[in-house]
Amino acid sequence: MQKGASLDKSSQFSLKHRDGTHGAVIDRLGDFSTDRRLLLLVAMALVVGTAGAAAAWALLHLIYLATNLAYYGRVSAGPVSIVGNRLGLASALIPVAGCLIVGLMARYGSEKIRGHGIPEAMEAILIGRSRIQLKVAILKPLSSAISIGTGGPFGAEGPIIMTGAAFGSLFAQLFHLTNAERKTLLVAGAAAGMTATFGTPLAGVLLAVELLLFEWKPRSFVPVAIGSVVAAAWRPWLMGAGALFPMASSAVLPPLGLLLAASLGILAGLASGLLTQMVYTSEDLFQRLPLHWMWWPVLGGVAIGVGGLIEPRALGVGYDNIAELLQGGMTTPATLRLVLVKAIIWSIALGSGTSGGVLAPLLIMGGALGAIFGSVMPVGEAGDWALIGMAAVMGGTMRSPLTAIVFAIEITHNLGALLPLTVACTMAHATTVLLLRRSILTEKLTRRGHHVMREYIVDPFETMRVSEIMAKPVDRLQADTPISNIVTFFTAPDAPPRHKSYPVVDDHGRVLRMIARSDALRWVMDGWPIGQPLRDLLSDRDLVTGYDDELVGHLADRMATADVSRVPILRRGDDTLVGLVARRDLLRVRASVLRHEREREVLIRFRALPELSAIGATLLLATVAFLAWPTSTEKSHGVHVETPSSPAPTEKPNEAARSTTTTTTTTTTRDAKVRGCSVTAGSQRPCVRAKVRRPTSPPKHAPRRHRPHGAARRSV
Repeated sequence: MQKGASLDKSSQFSLKHRDGTHGAVIDRLGDFSTDRRLLLLVAMALVVGTAGAAAAWALLHLIYLATNLAYYGRVSAGPVSIVGNRLGLASALIPVAGCLIVGLMARYGSEKIRGHGIPEAMEAILIGRSRIQLKVAILKPLSSAISIGTGGPFGAEGPIIMTGAAFGSLFAQLFHLTNAERKTLLVAGAAAGMTATFGTPLAGVLLAVELLLFEWKPRSFVPVAIGSVVAAAWRPWLMGAGALFPMASSAVLPPLGLLLAASLGILAGLASGLLTQMVYTSEDLFQRLPLHWMWWPVLGGVAIGVGGLIEPRALGVGYDNIAELLQGGMTTPATLRLVLVKAIIWSIALGSGTSGGVLAPLLIMGGALGAIFGSVMPVGEAGDWALIGMAAVMGGTMRSPLTAIVFAIEITHNLGALLPLTVACTMAHATTVLLLRRSILTEKLTRRGHHVMREYIVDPFETMRVSEIMAKPVDRLQADTPISNIVTFFTAPDAPPRHKSYPVVDDHGRVLRMIARSDALRWVMDGWPIGQPLRDLLSDRDLVTGYDDELVGHLADRMATADVSRVPILRRGDDTLVGLVARRDLLRVRASVLRHEREREVLIRFRALPELSAIGATLLLATVAFLAWPTSTEKSHGVHVETPSSPAPTEKPNEAARSTTTTTTTTTTRDAKVRGCSVTAGSQRPCVRAKVRRPTSPPKHAPRRHRPHGAARRSV
């Protein structure tokens, strides 16, 4: 069997049997290319999900331990707030010391612990073959716990995501897996970490899809979902059950409220762009300093300490601030002071390279923006607007609108806010996409020389058939042709332009080999007899072929593996040569995609407008007639109209309502108005119409009056 007949499993058809017969053509192409190894990944995701939940629990308690040690001088891993410390001005030195430790750990441990974690996970997936070192898995949670526990205005979710991803990668490296399978387990660990932290299994899966997987395949989606579900199952025993920030269901907003939600989304998109610019402007300023980057976090710690003296609530993770904003319990001046101090110290500290996450700060700043916005709005509660602002800033800054919508619902269990959340997050996402080329996550990768494509598209090579791009008809060479004729065919000065290679066929039309111009020249140089037939010189090298009904992507994979530039295309069933595909033909697929993306055309021409106008006019008249037809309600609320000659009714009201005299008729309010009556619907008062004397028309057969001859015709 020819090499070209050996297709991969996802594109297999029934081929020629050993006895020369042909089986039925069975199309085994499917919507997905997933195989049974998915079951292995699901089993491994159970372990990774458990490890991600354990990593989240450990990091949160490390943060509590660092806070208790730094601000209260006690060994405890219980939840504690920085605001209640009594150190006074000395508290400004604690962030400086913590950032100094983080700088030393990054300098002598691993530079990859700097930053907020998610870009590092993306870089490991895209560039590092989904491999994360063991020291990163150890140093990242430690450095983040020290940074946040000593007052850093960061969130714990970024380091937790990175730590869960590290455990997933390390576990995958123990087994014989592909890069794609390692990536799946890495992302499963990241999703499990986020789920265990916030109790958001669905948002964890969506975060993986929108940010980390860079694909939409069951091979990766199912294990990631399993890991997230396992972490959610562990969460009640590790961190408690229920919503992290429970809220009552929001009231349905009127149309004005949805317009206001769209406006808040645009404002959140602008705020997202501003925050992104602040972070990377701060990073650019630090790079201009004549200091080693190890000392930059110390300067960031100085900014944190000063900001903590101005607004202590801006330090630390700030989950209590999120809860207060969602309950509408923070005054406008306090909210404004919190968001200003938080934005400044967060951007400076993150730009200095300190270890910490971005999600919790975005929630606080977005919630503050929404609370201030809602304080002057005529509809909605302040807490509802704070929730909408949180989700919109998160979705706009991270370019993950679906994650932001679901995340906001899962942390509050407020399903009533679904529609305004969707409106605001969509508008915020559209605003940042139009205004910013990169997000706060991808900008860091771009500065390291990597381009990240955030759009998911269908691979055109997996949708087009070979028959759509192959060249036909095919010029061919007969196997019995003498070598002299072949050499003349390629080298004759008066010959038309030739291709680099041609297929050789036997008497039955079966393809034997592909020969090129270089083969003919080699035969001449080797001194082969010029009368010898071409058949005798064909080598036994395997021939790569394709079929006209297979996908272009499968053929391109075989061409790349065998390093061939031209492949004969056969018709499945009888192996008849029907076409030829060269490397340049593969470019037609890309050209087709560009044509669909860039070419604009009008599909409904002006000559069709009269017909459309006639159809539209007919539909409009039918609609007007339907609306004008009296409904059953209108008929039941008619009025009585009496003529002047009819006597006044002497019956009782009930009897009068049932009487059907010739002088009483029932009409609708519209009819009464047309007759000159002023009545309301449902009125039972008679409408008396005054007699109007009309000019009588001449009888139908009245004799015509003849005017005298020559009299002038009077104009009418």
